[in-house]
Amino acid sequence: MTPVAELVRRARAAQAAVAKWPQARLDELALACGWAIMKPENNRRLAEEAVRDSGLGKVEDKVAKNYRKTLGLLRDLAGVRTVGVIAELPEKGLTEIARPVGVVAAITPSTNPGATPANQIINAVKCGNAIILAPSPKGYSTLALLLDFVNENLSRIGAPLDLVQMLPAPITKDATYELMRLSDLVAATGSQANIRAAYSSGTPAIGVGMGNVVSIVDASADLADAARKIALSKTFDHATSCSSENALLVLAPVYDAMLRELERQGGTMLDAGSKEKLQQLMFPQGKLAPAATAQAAPRIAQLAGIEAALPAGGATFLMVAESGVGPSHPFSGEKLAPVLAVYKVTDFDEACTLTARIYDYQGKGHSVSLHSRDPAQALRLGLELPVARVIVNQAHCIATGGSFDNGLPFSLSMGCGTWGGNSFSDNMHWRHFLNTTRISRVIPERVPDEQEILGGYFAKHGR
Repeated sequence: MTPVAELVRRARAAQAAVAKWPQARLDELALACGWAIMKPENNRRLAEEAVRDSGLGKVEDKVAKNYRKTLGLLRDLAGVRTVGVIAELPEKGLTEIARPVGVVAAITPSTNPGATPANQIINAVKCGNAIILAPSPKGYSTLALLLDFVNENLSRIGAPLDLVQMLPAPITKDATYELMRLSDLVAATGSQANIRAAYSSGTPAIGVGMGNVVSIVDASADLADAARKIALSKTFDHATSCSSENALLVLAPVYDAMLRELERQGGTMLDAGSKEKLQQLMFPQGKLAPAATAQAAPRIAQLAGIEAALPAGGATFLMVAESGVGPSHPFSGEKLAPVLAVYKVTDFDEACTLTARIYDYQGKGHSVSLHSRDPAQALRLGLELPVARVIVNQAHCIATGGSFDNGLPFSLSMGCGTWGGNSFSDNMHWRHFLNTTRISRVIPERVPDEQEILGGYFAKHGR
């Protein structure tokens, strides 16, 4: 038996031990795993470990993310039934019963090596599953520390420790692929290579799409509010999130005023020469390189040799003027850094057209951001663009994964639908970690008359 197969064997034994646990015990499991990352001293150690070993992001923002995302998820799960009968529909003669999926293989990224695994763990155990995590190599130490905290809490409540495990070091593609093949469900977050591997593993999989969020600023927007929220989102954790804005489309009547507001929030517009040097750093072979990923703006400027382009007071994010889309305009793609491509557009029609072109290049299915006072524009984006979420007048990376002031489920994994090559278009949440059994009973028969169903068609087209 291989080491991975042994992990799965132990996970199956642990899952069998909790499969018949009542709801109260599963709720306790979820809370125990949540407190493992939320506990202040644990949270800080995890955030510090993540930044030290991955070199990505900002400690204080990871502390906030670990706490807020986990608290929000636990709020979403409070009172949710995930075992036994979860719905009675007498008018349909149906009873719905929740059943665990079994052993979950979770593929997690280096950009969120604490918060994403915690989210997956909590969703899995809330539904009576076992979970084995495959971190990125840079995220290994953070996940190992998280599992120490999880095991401490599992011991406290008398739960089997093998319910939550991880692949041993060194993390290899072969071990990850074997884990995916042997598990019952794969939940994959991270690179698109990982997502494609999950979908081709032969195991049912839920994977997420690529981010490349466009934010549209309409002439009716509150510019100061929009700039503040865009800056917050663009700089949070040095833009590790796939939900961080990458392109900003500003309508011409407010373009100059919006740039001034962004500069007040710490943004700096680079000239053509500095933009070229930055492009050489970030896209040396035409593809995104890791040098600037999740680094602070001053550090990126230093690496690119453009420190002189920053104002005396420094900058928290960099802006480049852009007009084109596609490989010859790499700033039109995802950047995973506090760098924002800014486009001037004539009107909302052009904004919609350009956004669609950007998503045809990268980011189709994920989300679009809108700052506007016109509710019809949000509806138009939802009807016309290939996106699963339209985020209105919010800091996008804070909002798209659920927030306490919107109704989206708390999650760090965004399904992008068939547009993004995914099997779902929701925020990944507890329902994705359940099977549902339905009992069907006889109800009074009602066979509709042919005319009732087809009458409108007959009247228009004949029989």
